[in-house]
Amino acid sequence: MLRKILKLLTSRLVFFGILLLIQLVYFLIFLTRLTTYSTGISILFTLISLLAVLWIINRGENPAYQMAWVIFILVFPLLGGLFYLLVGNKQPSKKMRRRLEAEQDRTKEAVFQDEQVLEEIGELDLRARGQFAYMSHTCGYPVYKHTQARYFKLGDDMFPELLKELKEAKHFIFMEYFIVEEGRMWNSILEILEEKARAGLDVRFLYDDLGTVSLLPPGYDRKLEAKGIRCMAFNPFIPLWSLVMNNRDHRKITVIDGHTAFSGGVNLADEYINEKERFGHWKDTGFMLKGEAVWNYTVMFLQMWNAFRRTDAGYDAFRPECFHPEPFSSDGFVQPYGDSPLDEEIAAENVYLNILNQARDYVYIFTPYLIIDHEMDTALCLAAKRGVDVRIVTPGIPDKKVIFQLTRSYYPSLLRAGVRIYEYAPGFLHAKSYVCDDETAVVGTINMDYRSLYLHFECGTLFYRNSIVADVKEDYLRTLEKCREIGLKDTRQGFFGSLFCAVLRVLAPLL
Repeated sequence: MLRKILKLLTSRLVFFGILLLIQLVYFLIFLTRLTTYSTGISILFTLISLLAVLWIINRGENPAYQMAWVIFILVFPLLGGLFYLLVGNKQPSKKMRRRLEAEQDRTKEAVFQDEQVLEEIGELDLRARGQFAYMSHTCGYPVYKHTQARYFKLGDDMFPELLKELKEAKHFIFMEYFIVEEGRMWNSILEILEEKARAGLDVRFLYDDLGTVSLLPPGYDRKLEAKGIRCMAFNPFIPLWSLVMNNRDHRKITVIDGHTAFSGGVNLADEYINEKERFGHWKDTGFMLKGEAVWNYTVMFLQMWNAFRRTDAGYDAFRPECFHPEPFSSDGFVQPYGDSPLDEEIAAENVYLNILNQARDYVYIFTPYLIIDHEMDTALCLAAKRGVDVRIVTPGIPDKKVIFQLTRSYYPSLLRAGVRIYEYAPGFLHAKSYVCDDETAVVGTINMDYRSLYLHFECGTLFYRNSIVADVKEDYLRTLEKCREIGLKDTRQGFFGSLFCAVLRVLAPLL
């Protein structure tokens, strides 16, 4: 028992968390005493709170986010406004924003849309064309024809194929992940990366520092560099109060020789391949692309990499056809896309909303978290009310109990509207996907929560009339056989439980 306590206390994440908490408590006590010491100071802080409320209301942000902060300031009128000024900015730091925007501007000409592809989609369905045109022209991610996709219903299935493709790499390997932890999965990948680096390949690895802060040794990027693997830790975690800890790189991307890519919900840790059990059986999904659409993932990676570690004068040397001169096969339409907190375009949520708004027969959804805003709640309910078969699967065993409680708080209104909700009985469902009307599917890293939709750097792929759509649907229907359907009676939590959920709902955008 003592050994477990010592291990917990020595964890960097716990240690840094304690430091932050002590710093916050000290700061609040200091300000509270300061306001009671002087009436003038108290009036000043109250004025700051009033100005903060006016600023929040006029910023044009998500209403739920605005309401959460306004309520917080009303509850703490003296310190709430000052607290908002310190931590309320959910946008990336100016330095981060400047670097990323400069790199995106520098490489705008690297991606362009073949308008003939959009015309072909328009001949099939004008509404679908509008969706793809929005993601291409407004968000900057073209849609492609000449691409094949393979779906993996579990991380267990994707892992051996990922190893196989990594071993066949001949020119370069780019990898970008949120979570990395030493174990069978990562150690097997690392062995291949070391071998390829020694052989002279351009091997680059990018990981989110906060996502791995308690999982990897300090200075892990330098250890990989010593092995010949160019490595970068995104947005390094600093054990002091930070305004930019909100904005994490939640993407999962592997690009091999420009013509092969992997993505989905699978991180590089053993629970994702069920080598280690954490919350029962771990259900996750992913896919492999081969063809022209890989270019979008390559550009996503290079923009992030070059924004902080300028390596490449241009991107053309990494195009899909450079190391694959043979024509790529076609299978419907494929559109990989990214989303970031740099702009006001909530692309990831808009993709989901467009699918719900255009659905005719059904929409089936996998999501580990269901923490939605008013727009998403309305779209789900409206689709169900007009006769669309809307079903959502969430975890049966949660990874975070409070967040699971918050997820369940959204069930009643959805159930009353006719949405059917299931929980994955064998364990934790980490997959993030939509499938609709046997024509459209989305698989990616994007959860249905405020963090994924508003704060994180994310990625997904939109498939249209591609064979992967049938695979996603089949996986969904087979997964339902292992789920427990939720009814309204299952959502009753009593007075105090309902009160706790109400508080969580208000604070949801800040969690």
